[in-house]
Amino acid sequence: MRRWVKVSVAAAAVLGLGGWIAQPYVHQWWVIRTACDGTLPAGAVRDLIPEDARVTGTEAGGVKALGDYGCEVTVAGDHSADWRLLSLYAYTQRDDQDREFMSAFPESGFDSQAAMPDGLPGFVSRFGTLEFLLPCPDLGKDADGRQRKLLVHAGVSHSGSWRRPASYEVAVSFVNSASKRLGCGAEPLTAPEGVSPVDPADDEPKTVPLASARDTACGWLAGAGLPDPTHWKLDVQLTDAAPTGGCDVTIGDVATNGGPEGMDFVAWFGDWSNRLVSGNDSERPSLTASARCAGEAAHFALDASKDIPGVDRAKKRELLRAFAAAQVERRGCTGLEVDA
Repeated sequence: MRRWVKVSVAAAAVLGLGGWIAQPYVHQWWVIRTACDGTLPAGAVRDLIPEDARVTGTEAGGVKALGDYGCEVTVAGDHSADWRLLSLYAYTQRDDQDREFMSAFPESGFDSQAAMPDGLPGFVSRFGTLEFLLPCPDLGKDADGRQRKLLVHAGVSHSGSWRRPASYEVAVSFVNSASKRLGCGAEPLTAPEGVSPVDPADDEPKTVPLASARDTACGWLAGAGLPDPTHWKLDVQLTDAAPTGGCDVTIGDVATNGGPEGMDFVAWFGDWSNRLVSGNDSERPSLTASARCAGEAAHFALDASKDIPGVDRAKKRELLRAFAAAQVERRGCTGLEVDA
């Protein structure tokens, strides 16, 4: 990050406000109020700070011409050194965005992820970070003719109280601020009310019967012709605004005469995903499909248990096509092809 400006509690005491600003409570109020150039909701930031910790400093900066902007907020406890509570970064350059996607999906596109609430254009990464991707109408197209976009990485330390609605409130405020600062021109987002982030690594999947998910991006499974359809459970991890996500289905012990079996259908939207389906290494999915969505590549893949009664390779390929076709229809994509 370039041209960062640091504000610390010590610095706040010499801003010319005399003894009033020197009070410990006012120190906290001032540093929180001015964090990220004063764009974050102060109440939400306070909700994320552990009871035994205090804010010790903030840093913010970036260069519009280079397409980056970021903010960090550090805290410390009574008996601990400084640690980073908030790590908020925004990028409009493709190389920076590809690096963020590489971190979320270093080798396989099947790394853990979770859906954000409907309407938010992003996903929760395997690290629990909130990743947003929005089109930038005011930035036009890049040299390859692709709509330029804004990627925002919002990390709230797991040492803090991150499983609170305040995480989305802070992240969305930063997205809207970064869009203005970098000249993106994206439609402002609204934080969901009373919704906390999901932890893809630790949370148990919230599964529902197939018939209950007809109105979701995974609703196609309700009519996909799965054997014993009432025995399947679905974890919806995909929304229509997200750059990636999936539909995970499992069938229990009774129907399989053994342990639970399952299938993971995953979609990746954007040229950044080409590397996930290229090459001949072991990480490349064996069943894939592709299309063109909003002028960029889109890829779809299936990872499934080997021995699912009534679901052989031909059926898996049929299901992958149905998954891809449903997403193509929902997003207005073209050129669907299922790889051999």
